[in-house]
Amino acid sequence: MPHVALASIAGLDILTSWNFKHIVRFDKIRVFNSVNIEYGYKPLEIYSPREVMTYGND
Repeated sequence: MPHVALASIAGLDILTSWNFKHIVRFDKIRVFNSVNIEYGYKPLEIYSPREVMTYGND
């Protein structure tokens, strides 16, 4: 998952993706973050765009 690796190396806090098959899955997020911690990177929060977007007066 190059997107996850680049986000981790860049020190991002949050990554958004529409890729529900390979990235935005609870089991995958746990694996990504365990690798990050093992290699000294901070955990990454991964969400779908719907989870972080606001509409109208929200």
